[in-house]
Amino acid sequence: MARGGGRGSRGGGGSFGGSRGSGGRTSFGGSRGGRSFGNSKSGRSSSGGSWGNRTPRVGPIFSGGPTYRNYGSGPGFGRGLRGSSGCGCSVLITVIIIIIGIILFMSLFTSSNNNSSGNPNNITVSTIEREALPKGAVNETSYFTDQAGWISNQTQMTQGLRHFYQETGVQPHVYITDYIAGESIETINELSEYANDLYDELFTDEAHLLLVFYEPSPSDYMMAYITGTAAKQVIDTEAADILLDYLDRNYYDSNLTDEQFFSNSFRDAADRIMTVTTSPWIPVFTIGGIILLVGILFVWWKKRQEKVAIEQKRTDEILNRPIETFGKNSEADELAKKYEE
Repeated sequence: MARGGGRGSRGGGGSFGGSRGSGGRTSFGGSRGGRSFGNSKSGRSSSGGSWGNRTPRVGPIFSGGPTYRNYGSGPGFGRGLRGSSGCGCSVLITVIIIIIGIILFMSLFTSSNNNSSGNPNNITVSTIEREALPKGAVNETSYFTDQAGWISNQTQMTQGLRHFYQETGVQPHVYITDYIAGESIETINELSEYANDLYDELFTDEAHLLLVFYEPSPSDYMMAYITGTAAKQVIDTEAADILLDYLDRNYYDSNLTDEQFFSNSFRDAADRIMTVTTSPWIPVFTIGGIILLVGILFVWWKKRQEKVAIEQKRTDEILNRPIETFGKNSEADELAKKYEE
């Protein structure tokens, strides 16, 4: 099985007779090595070639001022501390700068992942809470049909497919072929019609997910899925897009064997489908909110300490005054008496 770059396109979802769900993807072009089909199945060949010109899908991109001396009344006490307000403002400004820095860093990191070339990392988010089909809904069958002779390790191939079944209650079946006898398949709709007929041949229930993976030539592939009427309750259009996204992404990973390509895609898709995707901004805003709260509490504590210090200073100055000074007229009173005389 040869996988390489090229131009990808998505087929729209649909249904047959208003019951089953369907959809698919195509990718044509690129020249990333080939693979010889026969008894020797050692995984994909990654020799030579280039990544092609497939354009990755891009997801939405989610000192203080001057200080003044505060003069109080009375001899020797009642003065405020210089620059006390500037400290609190500086701390608050620092906290805000830290929060902005975290948000900018996360934004750049997310953008870098979403726009990395050659290997699209943008997987459809899961926004729906789904429940698995009940046990007994499926008449269990095999997990794959290998018409192209790509799969040599059946255990490795079925691990991810079994995990998909356990998590969703929908049994998947991968139909791998590089030739469809008597059929001229050129579009996703044509492949979907072929897959729908194949569904009736392979299964006796409506709780299966059939994925037809058709690679007529190296690095050119089409894939179409059919979901039974019961399976469609779990594998809706969004869930199917998640699976197709993982297949698209892993197709270009030459470190994976053919078995791992399918197995990992179904395993990761199942985990994402059955879990509502958490926005990456939630922890950012949570951390930012905590930092802001700590900053506000620190400023309040600082102001409180300054107020206590001022009151303590006044108290100390009063306590340290000689007793004889209390009750005597001040210098201002003495001058006033002289003028009166």
